[in-house]
Amino acid sequence: MNTPNPTPDTPRDLVGIGIGPFNLSLAALADQLPEPLDLAFYEQRPAFHWHPGLLIDGATLQVPFLADLVTLADPTNPWTFLNHLKAQNRLYPFYFAERFHIQRTEYDAYCRWVSNHLTTLHYGHQIDAIRWNTDRELFEVDYTQLDPDGEAEALGRDHTRNIVLGIGTAPHIPEPLRPLADAPTVPVIHSADYLDHRERLLAAGHITVIGSGQSGAEIYLDLLKHRPHGQERLHWLARTPAFAPMEYSKLGLEHFTPDYTRYFHNLPQPTRDRLIPTQWQLHKGIDTDTITAIHNELYQRTLDGTWPDTTLTPGVHVRTAGRVAGSQVELHLEHAEQGTRTRLTTDAVILATGYRERPLAPLLDGLTPHLRHDDNGRPHIDHNYRLTLDPAITRTGSAIYVQNAERHTHGVGAPDLGLAAHRSATILNNLTGTNPYPLPERTAFTTFGLTTPTAPSNTDQPSTLVHLDG
Repeated sequence: MNTPNPTPDTPRDLVGIGIGPFNLSLAALADQLPEPLDLAFYEQRPAFHWHPGLLIDGATLQVPFLADLVTLADPTNPWTFLNHLKAQNRLYPFYFAERFHIQRTEYDAYCRWVSNHLTTLHYGHQIDAIRWNTDRELFEVDYTQLDPDGEAEALGRDHTRNIVLGIGTAPHIPEPLRPLADAPTVPVIHSADYLDHRERLLAAGHITVIGSGQSGAEIYLDLLKHRPHGQERLHWLARTPAFAPMEYSKLGLEHFTPDYTRYFHNLPQPTRDRLIPTQWQLHKGIDTDTITAIHNELYQRTLDGTWPDTTLTPGVHVRTAGRVAGSQVELHLEHAEQGTRTRLTTDAVILATGYRERPLAPLLDGLTPHLRHDDNGRPHIDHNYRLTLDPAITRTGSAIYVQNAERHTHGVGAPDLGLAAHRSATILNNLTGTNPYPLPERTAFTTFGLTTPTAPSNTDQPSTLVHLDG
């Protein structure tokens, strides 16, 4: 059931905003509900693509293939990765390849396969405003339908009982480098756009990669492999104290379970805020295979008795940056432990500086009087991934759910693909008031505390509310 432009008399059950892996997961699980819902998901882009600038040959996901859109909530669902392989006649080759971690290009192809089969997804739609209609007790969602060139083609409005926000993250560019990144003639790019500029970058005289996470490591390795021996002319800089491996021990990975998410959510907000920066190695390190490949490539280049022309320096941050000699970049660096400073002139800079959650405030501007926030101005989000709204809305049974905007309340697992299906199932269980996707009560051997939080029910509301804005 997917009628266009529902009226207040026939509102949708749910409108999704943004179509990345997380809302795609929700759409895939919703597609198999025993009682169908009237759903529509909107995305401004013309089609699904997952980090196209980072689909480097050979780069793999850092989670197993079981962390697809649906399997960890419903392994019998037709939209599993294994069913994708079967549909592509690739199940036996995958079986014999014995790969637990699939390539990024393969994951992107899988998501596009699911996207192409779900009728509830609408690309080329830009969301303009969200409001609460007090008289109708419904949300109004205004959108602009875009033509293939991205120009406005038509206006529309949906009325819906519920909304789920999955607007994703945006590339983070450090403040000192922002003016250079915005200048079209200066080769300072974010890693999100790496493949679009790869040939130009490889032709540069000297290249600097900034950032010690997985993307920075993959890009450094790709550049290193394609630069001449003895003429590599590469710098790799990082703020972290080391080019450190990602925590991948079996018990360490239990920080990405629903058990830990539940434990984290029950901690006081100041404690949560202190914890998150200390857990960087859970999600910002480098997988050991990539570290090994980098070391092997560097070692191979010493066999003739010389050292490769490349510098790897952790513990460094960029204080300021400027343009010199027309097209070159001068980086002013400071070493945290030594307290020393220097300058580095380079022909191109790649910023593997990660992503930040897109702020919800611009999208929810029309709902500001209804939203509750914590003491730092961030939205309060309950166990079931719902924004805490004032009672005038919650008493109607309507809700706004969020996906990958809740790290401050749910911890480091918020952007992790391995928790996508569980979060989507939680949302659908809560939305329907039933239990179409029964979820496990326990998911970790570790007990994260002296008291164990119980799993919330479908109707749980937060026990303590903070101030109401407006």
